[in-house]
Amino acid sequence: MFSKFVMVPMLSLALVSTSFSGTATAAVISTQDALSSELRNATEAHVRDSLARDDVREAMQQLGVNPADADARVASLSDAELMQLQGQLDRLPAGGDGALAVIGIVFLVLLILELTGITNIFNRV
Repeated sequence: MFSKFVMVPMLSLALVSTSFSGTATAAVISTQDALSSELRNATEAHVRDSLARDDVREAMQQLGVNPADADARVASLSDAELMQLQGQLDRLPAGGDGALAVIGIVFLVLLILELTGITNIFNRV
C-alpha cells in the first residue's frame, strides 16, 4: 500500500520530466558551405605556415610586431583578405631576396590589419 503511494507520484514525475527534455536539431549544410570552410582552413594554415618561418618571425620582431599577435590576428581576416594575403605570399620568391620578401610580407599583414581596423599601428601618438 505504501509503495503504491510512493510509486505513482514518482512515475508521474518521471513522465512529466521527459516531456521537458530538449530536442536535438540538425541541419544539412550545402556543399558550397563545406568547401568554403575547408578552403578557408587550408588558406589560413598556409598563411600561418608562412608567418611561422624563422626569417619572417625575425623580421616581425625587428619591426616591433609580436609574431604571436600577428598569428592570432590571421583568424580575424575576412575570406577575401586571407585569399589576397595568400596570393601575395605565393608570388614572393622562395629563397633569393629573403629580407625584402619578409619585409614585404610583414608590411602587407600590417597594412591589412590597419585597414580592417584591428590594429592602430601607423597612427601611434
